[in-house]
Amino acid sequence: MSELYVVRHAQASFGAANYDVLSELGHEQSFELGRALAAQGVRPDRFYIGQQRRHRETYEGIAKGMGLDAAPATIHPGLNEFDFKALLDAHYRHTPAPEHMHTERKSHFRTLRDTVLAWQRGDVIDPPETWDAFTARVDDARQTLIGSGGESVLAVSSGGAIGQMLAWTVESPSSQQIKFQLQMKNCAVNRFVFSPRSFYLHGFNETPHINAANADKLLTYS
Repeated sequence: MSELYVVRHAQASFGAANYDVLSELGHEQSFELGRALAAQGVRPDRFYIGQQRRHRETYEGIAKGMGLDAAPATIHPGLNEFDFKALLDAHYRHTPAPEHMHTERKSHFRTLRDTVLAWQRGDVIDPPETWDAFTARVDDARQTLIGSGGESVLAVSSGGAIGQMLAWTVESPSSQQIKFQLQMKNCAVNRFVFSPRSFYLHGFNETPHINAANADKLLTYS
């Protein structure tokens, strides 16, 4: 069977004016992941990324770590993250928002969980993207990846889109998507195997580049 590796981007810049930029640590994470995948014998023949800068920068670091020329990867918008800032603002458009929901990690992720569940129920009025549109574009990306003709495909995406792909694969309720998302480590690898008639989860939230010696430095979630 063919293999699909879907990687969450490395650490971005939470709380900064531009979140969509890898931190210095994020660049190191992506390079070390590339080295670890190469050591495992992973040799992708197709590469895909979302449209966001953190996806491209993570891919470039992985390619460098694998010793590959970072030729432009194919961009698929279905791998983009949902606009979590705009979604939070839409949810609290007419009510007071929790304090520091955009700047303090604990507040942000607790509020995001509740907001995504409301979004899935259709309780967020005029969201930047409907839940149905989000799930449709993520599945379109999945079908593109497995239909690419590659025997080993690597894609870089974000936690929300990956969480939805995982939830769809294991046929779980929509509410499981945000549970997967909030568990997702930076540069985590999610492995799938597929054939023309099947698609299976083969590995979840793996971090082959992290061990006991470097975990305090390299293991991050946001």
